[in-house]
Amino acid sequence: MRIDLHNHTTRCNHASGSTLEFASKACELGIDIYGFACHAPMKFDEEYRMRLDEIDEYINEIASLRENMQAQKSVQNPKMQILVGLEVDFILDREDLLESRVLSAPLDYLIGSVHFLDDWGFDNPAFLAEYAKKDLESCWVKYFQSVAKMAQSRLFQIVGHIDLLKVFGYAMPHSSACAYELECALKSIKEANMSIELNAAGLRKQIGEIYPSKEILQKAYALGIPITFGSDAHALNQVGFGYDKCVELAREVGYDKCVYYKQKQAIEVDF
Repeated sequence: MRIDLHNHTTRCNHASGSTLEFASKACELGIDIYGFACHAPMKFDEEYRMRLDEIDEYINEIASLRENMQAQKSVQNPKMQILVGLEVDFILDREDLLESRVLSAPLDYLIGSVHFLDDWGFDNPAFLAEYAKKDLESCWVKYFQSVAKMAQSRLFQIVGHIDLLKVFGYAMPHSSACAYELECALKSIKEANMSIELNAAGLRKQIGEIYPSKEILQKAYALGIPITFGSDAHALNQVGFGYDKCVELAREVGYDKCVYYKQKQAIEVDF
């Protein structure tokens, strides 16, 4: 079964293409479970996310899309399911920014992602120069502490791109401090019954590899942490991007099953 749970819409203000175009492309590619998870509203960095008053419109849009696709009974993939979620930013010690309407919305899943260390949007090319001013080990330590705290909140089902901090090639240092915080984060994810996604967007970035690295995925597998898949598509040509490479990595590590979510309940399937 082919699964892709991480896809954006134009409501985030930095994506292109309609939801119908995305879903139709996914259908053509034989994707069985296709999920939208646009950037959730938050009173922070509001330029790159949907507005709070758009949540109901967003959910209704995906529901209408689902009905239309089912009515058409596409020849390519008549059983394709369309799910709706949100990708939510988690900023350490700024849990007050989390919107209750987001957390309580009738969604299939929430992806919890760390894109910020304090006010620094470390995956934004506009702030790339900040890396030269930072201690890399300290950044990675705080990053994994953020992931751990996010998991401990028990608010999310999926951890988004778990090693995103490597996006511009600043890979995790091989230090005892980083190894310890990574282990703590993974244990927190396991205890929270969350999954981690194999996110193909890293293949499109400077780092040129999947999130997470094989090393991290091996540790997740050893702990029995489930996985899911996401192309993190922001454009039509990114739908389904890198799926085969993600599957190849997962199987190399030992995985043969993945999960998706309906009404925030995990469903395990073969891939």
